[in-house]
Amino acid sequence: MTKSYYIGLDVHKETIAIAYAAGGTRDDSVYHGPCGGSVLAAERALRKLAEKLGVEFTSLKVCYEAGPTGFVLARRLIRYGLDCVLMSPSKTERKPNEKIKTDKRDACKIARLFRNGDITKVRIPPALDEAVRDACRARTDASDDLSRAKQRLNAFLLRNGFNYSGKSKWTPAHMRYLRELVMPHDAHKFVLEEYMQAIDTGIERVARLVDRMKQLLEGWEWEQVVRALMACKGFQEVAAMTVISELGDLRRFSHPRMLMSFLGLVPGENSSGPKHRQGSITKCGNSHCRWMLVECAQHFRKAPKVGSRLTTRQQGQSKEVKELSWRMQNRLHKRYVKLKARGKNENKAIVAIVAIARELSAFIWELQVKLNLPIPGTETPVASGKGTSAKHGAAAPNPAERTPARPRLISPPNPHPGASPLPSPRGGGGRSLKKPPHTTDTLP
Repeated sequence: MTKSYYIGLDVHKETIAIAYAAGGTRDDSVYHGPCGGSVLAAERALRKLAEKLGVEFTSLKVCYEAGPTGFVLARRLIRYGLDCVLMSPSKTERKPNEKIKTDKRDACKIARLFRNGDITKVRIPPALDEAVRDACRARTDASDDLSRAKQRLNAFLLRNGFNYSGKSKWTPAHMRYLRELVMPHDAHKFVLEEYMQAIDTGIERVARLVDRMKQLLEGWEWEQVVRALMACKGFQEVAAMTVISELGDLRRFSHPRMLMSFLGLVPGENSSGPKHRQGSITKCGNSHCRWMLVECAQHFRKAPKVGSRLTTRQQGQSKEVKELSWRMQNRLHKRYVKLKARGKNENKAIVAIVAIARELSAFIWELQVKLNLPIPGTETPVASGKGTSAKHGAAAPNPAERTPARPRLISPPNPHPGASPLPSPRGGGGRSLKKPPHTTDTLP
């Protein structure tokens, strides 16, 4: 019987510390040594370690923390047949008396935790999905830069006594007003022109990235899921691609509450004994996706309606998708009206918007899990129906992992097949929302 070894890597930009722990024993992990920070250097070091231990290279089990170095090393090791996983550093337990932290100690600790099964795995997205996600984040960065350029121009004009009296800014009329301004000094004219050019450049940059995102959508394996999400109110190409690229396959969440917890949209809690305290949302998940969901949730403040643009986006979609879209509008708008009726003014209505975004994530979970949509990485789509499907809790095979197919896990049937998958929290931090279970799958 071949002895198994669990390898722990402490990965940095310049160096990688390597340690190993023998499987089937309680022996402490052993530090092997450092190597260069490149992928090729890590591969050569692992091959030498396999020769030293007298095992096959493909029999090594490798683990390292998810971080700024990305998934390149993991994908290369998986391509060579190694069992490589990433662990979440934010969910790694640390003892209070651990006051010394070095690369050697970290590598030995990762190897020991990996052997004992005390790690929380991070999903490794396929390379194309990560590329689309980077494009979506680049568009968000460009939009943020454009907003900052506009704020700088507004502050500059306010300091010099100029105030636009029109209805709305950044319209063609407002841009003509800015072009016709007469500044008192030459330095002010130069500054105004620089700010105007920065805004024009930002607008063109955002437009280029949006066009590129639309081109990437054509032929992307998640295109049909994105099109189905676009059939819902508040989602167009940018929002739908951002949400899908950030979340990926949602079947790894057996219940929508786990997705809400993953996104950090559930209220924090500090209860002890008979006292029950719930505060603001945890914000301990994917911040980019959470921000996009809050932005999309604001569309549900208006009364349910299938307008001309939404009708165009719903062309070619199934009856189930259209029914979910209409049910989503009625449910979330009714929820917003109920929360707004508590006396919150418009400036404080963000609490209601966050509650709407929390329930919106449950509809997105239902869109992927319960409807007959082709999910990448599976041969057959998930069966549709009101109740939970047979593959309700099965984790989808990761296209990035080239490992032999494993038997599918089948979760127990839903004891309440007719019940709605949406919880009913009371407000932004409602007490009726049960404490969500901690998800065992995270994204960086």
